[in-house]
Amino acid sequence: MMTSRRFARLVLAAALFAATPVFAQTNDPSLTPQQLDCLNQTTAAGNANCLQPGGPAPGGAAPGGASGGSGLPGAVGLPELIVDLFPNPGDFPGVASGGQPATPVPTPNPLRDPAGGAAPTGGGGQAGSPPPTPPAADAAPPGPAITAPPRAISGAFVPDEVLVTVDGGAADAQALAAAYGLEIRSQRQSALLGTSLVRFGIPDGRPVGVVLAQLAGDGRTSAREPNHIYELQQAAAAPSFAFQRISLDEAAANGENVNVAVIDTAIDETHPALKGVIAQSFDAMPGVTVTARDHATSVAGLISGTGDFKGMAPGSKIFHARAFEGGKSTMEIILNALDWAAEQNVQIVNMSFVGPKNALLEQASRGARARGMILVAAAGNNGPGAPYGYPAAYKGVIAVTATDATDAIMNQANRGPYVYISAPGVDLMAPVGGGTDLVTGTSFAAAVVSGAIANLLHNEPERSADSIEKALATTATDLGDRGRDTDFGFGLINTRAAEAAK
Repeated sequence: MMTSRRFARLVLAAALFAATPVFAQTNDPSLTPQQLDCLNQTTAAGNANCLQPGGPAPGGAAPGGASGGSGLPGAVGLPELIVDLFPNPGDFPGVASGGQPATPVPTPNPLRDPAGGAAPTGGGGQAGSPPPTPPAADAAPPGPAITAPPRAISGAFVPDEVLVTVDGGAADAQALAAAYGLEIRSQRQSALLGTSLVRFGIPDGRPVGVVLAQLAGDGRTSAREPNHIYELQQAAAAPSFAFQRISLDEAAANGENVNVAVIDTAIDETHPALKGVIAQSFDAMPGVTVTARDHATSVAGLISGTGDFKGMAPGSKIFHARAFEGGKSTMEIILNALDWAAEQNVQIVNMSFVGPKNALLEQASRGARARGMILVAAAGNNGPGAPYGYPAAYKGVIAVTATDATDAIMNQANRGPYVYISAPGVDLMAPVGGGTDLVTGTSFAAAVVSGAIANLLHNEPERSADSIEKALATTATDLGDRGRDTDFGFGLINTRAAEAAK
């Protein structure tokens, strides 16, 4: 017993000290507020006295309580890496946004299956027998021993799920669930990952980092990641100046015979600007009530709008995947949408969202690029000091930042060497429910670039993703520091010049 408890304490200490130097990162429901305070003091000042034997004892926190002092049941206490810039954002249950308690969305939880919920509690036993003794507070988690140190996880994630690629299929997934005390919440074959993707639930409250460490040495798994949260990139809301700024002749703009996937919110297919534009739709969040359609309607309209509102590439077709609600989505949902887009043989994928670095998303992005798909992503609206925005920061993804009518960068835009190109994205007129309105954000700059690329492919269908990416870089109008810089990338997109570059 002493050996087991000593091992468990070492595991707990490793999990605690693997966090970032400034704030503790844990979703352990057994820690008290005093222990969390101690943990924050320890990581900030190196004072470990209160974590020594004789310090505050576990207990006092309600099961499933918030970690990191968020006060939100099921939340993950992490430094805020993503700022939701929707005017009135909704929040996924169990995920805190902007450091404030999340507002419950009056819809089924998109992070769980409709039938999901807490694991059933055990019953039984002989009548009159004493209740079973609860496990010791320092007991080791179920399953085989931890084979790697628990990870300090960056970015918001679903606190009781992990995503795992399993080469052996359903039988191995069932065996893994039994061996590690997990439950299978979904499983499907991924075209872009080239293997089976399993979403495992953690019914007993173990931290995600501990479960990932337990799975790390199991040869039946090839990749193990948190189910990260991603957010659409719209900032707070002049007729459109985009055509003139990107050197695209509005009268000649044409995207016919080009298919563009838009992974976004639900969309208003009845909007006049989208009449005949939506070729196919896919709902990656079935069972979740639709509460907003404006973001995808604006993005699709800027790319392919027709009639009174003309997009950058009228005549192009939109393959729409609904993957966001309340401005948020998860890694599993996004991967499902990306796989669907790949199966439609689209030439361009517009991804107007950002989130943390995730190995599965990187692998899927590589798979899409290997198929010749051109990936365009928003660089992010989280400010100059924000971490890199993904998927934009992956190699082979065109990261787009936003500029205004004077070619000045949007104040809220992310900065970094991954920024590839600039495009208008501040106070653009775009379709919304019931009409048009001004929109701002790298989301919409990405849509402008997707539309510009659709023009290039219309004029020369055989152009490769590499050719177009290089043409955008070499012909861009330099802004800011000479050459590529962390604010504007290579500069403002010049569609006419990119078309002429061979």
